Amino acid sequence: MKRGKGMKFVGDSRVTADKQKFIPKDYSEYPGRTEAFWPNYLLKEWLVGAVFLVGFLCLTIAHPAPLEKMADPTDTSYLPLPDWYFLFLYQLLKYKFASAQFFVLGAIVIPGLAFGALFLAPFLDKGKERRPHKRPIATGLMLLSFAAVFWLTYEAAAHVDWEEKAENNKPELPEDQPSVEIDESAPGYALYEENSCINCHGGDLAGGGAAPGLIGIEHSVDEIKDIAVNGVGSMPADQFQGTEEELQQLAEFIVSVNEEASAEE
Repeated sequence: MKRGKGMKFVGDSRVTADKQKFIPKDYSEYPGRTEAFWPNYLLKEWLVGAVFLVGFLCLTIAHPAPLEKMADPTDTSYLPLPDWYFLFLYQLLKYKFASAQFFVLGAIVIPGLAFGALFLAPFLDKGKERRPHKRPIATGLMLLSFAAVFWLTYEAAAHVDWEEKAENNKPELPEDQPSVEIDESAPGYALYEENSCINCHGGDLAGGGAAPGLIGIEHSVDEIKDIAVNGVGSMPADQFQGTEEELQQLAEFIVSVNEEASAEE
């Protein structure tokens, strides 16, 4: 076939005749009202984020997270608190309408509705106005939410004596205490458990917030027997419920643990 005969050229609409490079829109006709997302707007966001991050790091260095003593599941007097950003939810669960039989309402329904509304806010509020006084509903809900979270957080933390809490919960490293291996198969330890001594003095006899430790004491067998029957300090009387022989076994067990601790020091 000769050139130009029997051949037709068909234009393709997918290819533009005059292909031009991408040229960003000129925003000069809207002075002070808008700007290019990249790099103007995004650069500002990054700068603000960097300043906040540096400030947050300085705050963590100046005021590190406080350490408390080792967790003791037998300490019934210790009042655990959540992190500060969950205090408002912690306080919410104290109210009658959000606790007990209404626990699901306070733990799931109310927080779910609040965070769901926050998630849907951009889709519901589609107004073009950016000034707060021109958006009364959105602004009012935002201020109400902020006030509620602030008040609940304040109420949750107002009753806590932070200095006393820090004093009573100073960290105690294991190296500072005598290392004693408790023989849990001993008959005296079984009596220790049966008479609920373990609930206050702990499984390792190290004590807790409810009662002092039983390691490092200098009481004799007879003195321990007297304390178990008649009580001492905040410990009420008649805590031991058993025979005289079992009481002797319990007291001898506690003394033997202290003798072992003294030998290892």
